[in-house]
Order: sequence, then C-alpha cells, then structure tokens
Amino acid sequence: MAQTNTPAARPSPSLHHQDSDYVRDQLVARTVDLNGKRYRPDGQYVLYWMQSTHRLDENWALRAAIRTADRVNLPLVIHQGLDPTYLHAADRHHTFILQGARDTARAAQARGLYYQFVLRRHRDDDRRVVDRVAERAYVVITDLFPTAGIRERTERFAERSGCRVLAIDSVCTVPSGTFEKAEYAARTIRPKIARLLDHAIEPVADQPPRLALTAALQAIVREATRVDMLPIATMSDGDISAAVADCEIDHTVPAVSLRGGSEAADAKWSQFLTRDLTDYATRRNEAGDAEGTSGLSPYLHYGQIASARLVRDARASGAPAESLDAFVQQATTWRELSYNWCLRTRAFDALTSLPDWIQRTMAEHAPDPRPVLYDLDTLERGETGDALWNAAQHQLVDEGIIHNYPRMLWGKTMLLWTRDYEQARQWLFHLNDKYALDGRDPNSVGGILWCMGLWDRPWGNKPIWGGIRPMVTSRAKLKFDVARYIARCERARGAASGRLLLACGGELWRTAGATRLNAKHAEGT
Repeated sequence: MAQTNTPAARPSPSLHHQDSDYVRDQLVARTVDLNGKRYRPDGQYVLYWMQSTHRLDENWALRAAIRTADRVNLPLVIHQGLDPTYLHAADRHHTFILQGARDTARAAQARGLYYQFVLRRHRDDDRRVVDRVAERAYVVITDLFPTAGIRERTERFAERSGCRVLAIDSVCTVPSGTFEKAEYAARTIRPKIARLLDHAIEPVADQPPRLALTAALQAIVREATRVDMLPIATMSDGDISAAVADCEIDHTVPAVSLRGGSEAADAKWSQFLTRDLTDYATRRNEAGDAEGTSGLSPYLHYGQIASARLVRDARASGAPAESLDAFVQQATTWRELSYNWCLRTRAFDALTSLPDWIQRTMAEHAPDPRPVLYDLDTLERGETGDALWNAAQHQLVDEGIIHNYPRMLWGKTMLLWTRDYEQARQWLFHLNDKYALDGRDPNSVGGILWCMGLWDRPWGNKPIWGGIRPMVTSRAKLKFDVARYIARCERARGAASGRLLLACGGELWRTAGATRLNAKHAEGT
C-alpha cells in the first residue's frame, strides 16, 4: 500500500470566509463556463440548478452562487427537479433521491434559503421548467458531473439558455481543474492529490446570501415554474412512497432499507468514524463483515455528503496511520481518478477509449471459446454455477450495493460468460446502473472499466482475459472468507430457491448439482 506524506492528525485551520481569496481560488479550479454568454443585466436573482450535489454543506456550486448573488446584490433561487426519463429510473433511485431532497428542503428552511423541488411524474410532463425559471436569472450555476446523462443535459440547456451557465465541481476533494488531462493510473494521480490535499480540505464558513427572496419574487418564480412544487419538506416516508408509486418509472426495482439523505449519511459516517475506522485497514476487504467499510458510496454518488469532510474528520479522529491512509486513498485517489477519467474522456464508458494494449489483447482473444454462456436473465437472477458470483449479484439486487472486493470478481467473471467483450461491457453497466445506488457514478464507471484493464498493466496472457488481470473464486477464497460473505448475502435475501449452503472447515460446499455450471441456463460452451 502506497503511503501518503500526511500525518495521522492535524490541527484544524481557521475557517475561511465565503468571500475569501481561498474560496475564490478553489472555485477557479472547479468552474467550467459552458456557453460563454453574457450575464443577464436585468436578472432578478441568481439561479442554482441542483442536479448532482444534493446537499447544502460544503457545496462549491452553492458557494459560487451565494458569492455571485452577494456581489451583484441579488437573491438566490435553488431549484431541483426529478423526472422519469433518466436511464433505469426506478423506485430504488427515486426513493433515495426524494429522501435526500426532504433533508435539503428542511435544511434550506432552517437557513432561510429559497429551495423548490419539482417532480415530473410522467414522461410527457412539462420538460422546460428550469428553462422558464432561468429566463429571469442573472446567471445559472449548476453541478459539474460527467455521467448519468447530466453533462449532456446541461450542455443542451446551456446552448439554449439566454444567460451564462457555469458548471462547478463539488465532487472532488482536490479541484478537478487542477488536472489538465486524463491521468494514466492511480500511481500518477496519487502524488498530485497528496501534495494538494491539505490545502483542499481547509474548512469554509458557509453563510446564506445577504438578500432573501422577497414574497413578490417568490411569486414570480412560482409563476415561471408553472407546475406544482412538491411539498417535500413536510412529506412522510409514506408520502414519498406514494409519490414514487405515481411516477412512470420501473416499479420492479424496489426501494431498499438504506435511507437516503444527508441526515442518514451523517449518522452512518459518525458511526463508522467512532467505531470502525480504527480497524479499516484489516477489515475493509473482508466482504462478510458488514461493518468493515463505511458504506457511504450511495451518499457520495448523490452528493449527500462531502468527501472533503470525510478526509478532514478521519484525519482528526486519531485512527492508526495504516487505516487512515487506506481510507483516504479510497475517498480521494480512486474516486477522483474515476471522475478525472469521465470528465476528460468523452466516450468514457466505451471499449474504444481503453488503452491500446487492452484493444490488442481483446482482439487477440476474441475467438477464444468461453466455458459457458449465460443469458442476461440468468445473470440478473444470480443463477449461475458460481456461488460467489451469485451472492454478489444477490447483494446488488437486494441491497443496492456490492462489496468492493466481490464486485471486482463480479465484473471480471462476466468476460468469461458473454459472447464478446462488448456484450460483457453492456451487461455490466446494465446490471450495475439498474440496481446499484451508486450506479451511473464516475466511480462505478471506473470500477467496471478497471475490471477490463483500465489503469492496470498487462498480467501474462491467459485465455479470454489475455493480458487483463484475472480474478476467480478460487483466488478470492485466499483473500477473504467467501463462505461468510455468501451466508451474509443469503441471510439478507432469505431462503433462496432451495440453495443449500454448508460451511465445513472454512471451505464452501454446495449440493452436487449446484457445483457444476448450470447447464439448464447455458447457451453454449
């Protein structure tokens, strides 16, 4: 494990004021001007269009919006919407987002901020709400997010907008504008992040804008919105479930027990920080240990907690250096390497974007016979002949997450069971984005493409994998307690289709029929 040059704990620097040079300099490295248009001289407010950073704390786009509003002596409008047209829109994702919006709405009320939430229930509902709200804006500030269709949607909006549109990175701890190109590997970005991390996590005293939105302007915004705004701040869990049920989305992917929102993220983080971070270095790869990792990836994906806060809190915790370094690497290096890739690579999820050596090894091994071909339905149900792979898929479907270590095996094994690498890529993204609460995230993109060789080096020359690093269940058993992980996943799903799992001497045994590749679902050999 590479070590950072940071000590285990540091004194907290004094808070920077929102108008400080520090905040200005951070924003310069986080901001992209999407259209180069003028600021609207007769604009009546600054509009922050909240798309991917679903929080008020440590939100760089919101900071930029408030700084601008104060500079030009205007109030602020915060607008968030949710529609049914995003890829894999389902109860699972909708519920998590709405639970988060409820926390945001309540926090906005407590701080005197004007925040509105619009829920499009049907695919043919009004699509131009934000356009109308933006017609009276001095400037539109939004989130810089390269995946989940947000980049494309924002670019289309910026093109038709009548005023300047700025997109601002609130994802990365170290500003994404610091890096001019897609980094080659973790080893190239890690030292750059380490040099800048101390400065990047210095705290800022967030303040509301000086001017509140008057009742008259609120009426103007509501008139421009034209559709009913969801009373999200006062909605119960039952109200949210009813609203989701009324949406034209996929209702076959249900919500999970994990609650969304900043409050849930705070509670989960506080528990991990005080109880589990100490042993993170030794427990994080033990997939059967439900408390070995922070479990914050869904909250990071939806921007419900800030990575800078995690690093700052972790450093102040007094955790052992080994665990602290391992956690900081996961929270910064790997997440920001993925974000950097997606931001700097237009076709970020395409095989054609992968390095030349991967292209060559795939071309060489394309004719290799596959041991078995499964159809997508069989994979989705987790009914293959590999108990570990099935458990990972069940965890994905049932809980909306996969532990990171089985997730690597889950991804790499797909190369063996599909007719070609393109089908493997498509199905991995389909399953991940449909069920994972952190699906459609740059980190998910990076994880899937890493399974196909991205940021790695050639590893020999094996059938099908070629030079791509292999990973199989037999090797996984040497890394963590596979039987414990499978049992954990099966307990979560209950009795599973007559599958018999017995642990004997640390080795997993299954019924004779289940140990063989499932010929019933095989399309070929």
